Amino acid sequence: MLKLGEKGAIVQQDKKTYAIAPHLPCGVVSTEQLRTIADVAEKYNAAAVKVTSAARIALVGIKEEDIDNAWKDLEIPPGHAVGLCMRSIKVCPGTTFCVMGKQNSLGLGMKLDKQYHGMDLPSKTKMAVSGCKNQCAENCIKDVSLVGTKSGWTLLVGGKGAAKPRLAETLVEGLDSDKALESVGKVIDYYRENGKKGERIGDMIDRISLETLKKAVCS
Repeated sequence: MLKLGEKGAIVQQDKKTYAIAPHLPCGVVSTEQLRTIADVAEKYNAAAVKVTSAARIALVGIKEEDIDNAWKDLEIPPGHAVGLCMRSIKVCPGTTFCVMGKQNSLGLGMKLDKQYHGMDLPSKTKMAVSGCKNQCAENCIKDVSLVGTKSGWTLLVGGKGAAKPRLAETLVEGLDSDKALESVGKVIDYYRENGKKGERIGDMIDRISLETLKKAVCS
């Protein structure tokens, strides 16, 4: 039996079959990719096709002997669903599509996804980008996130939706897009250097204080 996450596959309840989830940056998928996913699901008799909380499309119930061929047919890299890494960057439609959007969350989210998805980190880590204060990307429970306002981006840190959930806290406000990317980078760099293995960003903040992180990022 494969180990958890090996070959981009996660063992299911029956302990015999697996789920695989192609990486769809910021939840954006082409019509061609949708057709391919459907074809692969049918070819390998997937028990279900499930849209995940990370805005991926998981093929559930794939046999172990079919995993390699399924990935080959998909021609889409795996999403990093397990491990001590940047798991996902969840993004709302923002000004690209939504009437409520104040900032281009999709544009910024794609840049973050390209730079950070799958990056090795002290613990599992999740990001979010929302184009307005409604926070449809669930910023309040993400380790690092950006919220769009009329005056720019607000950077939130320390959220998690775990067994012991923690709400994110505001680190800095009024950032333009370039400064927002720079500030996120500083948070991630600080976390990589100072976070303990298995320690989420929020747990690190509880240990060192929000003010300590703010001095490192905003100086």
